[in-house]
Amino acid sequence: MRLPRDLSGADFVRALQSIGYQITRQTGSHMRLTTLERGEHHITVPAHGSLRVGTLSGILGAVAQHLGLSRDELALRLFGPTG
Repeated sequence: MRLPRDLSGADFVRALQSIGYQITRQTGSHMRLTTLERGEHHITVPAHGSLRVGTLSGILGAVAQHLGLSRDELALRLFGPTG
């Protein structure tokens, strides 16, 4: 699945909040999110205007692994069908 381009950190955080992640702190230009679903899990998302595709892919991979989903399944849940 093709990942969205020009996705801001804030938009990505809103998408992650829809599946149970919450902002636990922000230090400088990075936000730390935590979920307690399927055990405790933390991720860090840059609060930049536009996330790089590699950064987005890495975070999606970590979240998907924690939730027991494929990266494509998670991307579909978060962003809907793209392309």
